[in-house]
Amino acid sequence: MNFTYSEEQQMLADTVTRWAEAEPSSQGMFSEERWTRLAELGLLGLNVSEEYGGLGSSPVETLIVMQAFGRALFSDPFMPTAVVAASLLATAGSATQRSELLPRIVAGSLRLALATLEPGGRFDLADIGTTAVRKADSYTLQGRKAVVLHGDSAQLLVVSARTSGAQRDADGVTLFLIDARAPGVTLKVFPTIDGQRAAEISLADVYVPAAAVLGDIGSGYLPLEWALDKGIAALCAEAVGAMEKLMELTTEHLRTRKQFGQPIGKFQALQHRVADMQIAIEQARSMALMAAAMVDHPQRVERRKALSAAKAMIGRSGNFVGQQAVQLHGGMGMTAELTVGDYFKRLTCIDKTWGNTEHHVELYGDLL
Repeated sequence: MNFTYSEEQQMLADTVTRWAEAEPSSQGMFSEERWTRLAELGLLGLNVSEEYGGLGSSPVETLIVMQAFGRALFSDPFMPTAVVAASLLATAGSATQRSELLPRIVAGSLRLALATLEPGGRFDLADIGTTAVRKADSYTLQGRKAVVLHGDSAQLLVVSARTSGAQRDADGVTLFLIDARAPGVTLKVFPTIDGQRAAEISLADVYVPAAAVLGDIGSGYLPLEWALDKGIAALCAEAVGAMEKLMELTTEHLRTRKQFGQPIGKFQALQHRVADMQIAIEQARSMALMAAAMVDHPQRVERRKALSAAKAMIGRSGNFVGQQAVQLHGGMGMTAELTVGDYFKRLTCIDKTWGNTEHHVELYGDLL
């Protein structure tokens, strides 16, 4: 199989890498200026069809962009909005929702966050205690959502709520589009360990019109699962970019740091560690490519097996590469003066997002 990028894909990779690495850090805070620039570059429309002003690109283009963002520790809500929410709206949204919301995503005037996981539910998308009670032509929502990534910068929330069934049933889950500043919506924002932002959300008698239902009533679980698989594939690519950057930082340190009159990179024991890091990165890169290739597979079980395998392998690789990078930098690897620790923290958070390594190993076993 040929994994070489086309000329257009290589141009995209070069352009996004240069731009992302040249952008100043915003310390995890959302930047309107940078978001506008993303829209101008057309990146917010990667997963939106040309009918709505997007590019209608393949998952490979998303992989390329996310890999560049991983190298630059990009912290804006690109993945929740332009990957997961855009894909979800394109497949589950009504004609009115698609025509009204997708062009706004492309233009950079609309950001969304996924309010799906709940306290005590761990990574189970079907473990939903939030309720949606129908009243004439509207719904009233009650409940809580946990670790909503970039919830503070979102204008719309995609909220999963139960309209029927028991708490852990896949059937009976309905998705709603809710104004993040609507009466009854309370956000408690906090920084994550990698410098990004998340929110705990409480819903108290939140009024939602029936037109805000996303997809079919009671059938929101499968489209949500697929959209989050798109996000998992994007996270895998981001992790590869972060690992590549860690490798570059580490090899540069080994070339320039001297001990006993010579660069420490000449010590054979350290060369062996670097070789192991490179093997782990190559394994992760292969799995990220497989995830991108399989994320639109028509058979759910095959898609889920591929995504869980990729997430588990990349979680392990990221942990190994991060640990080795810190150790090979010696005591400096633990300080805030170097970005090595920042990349390791981001890799750790990627592993914990939408299922850690152990969770996806268990999922893979269940799917077998």
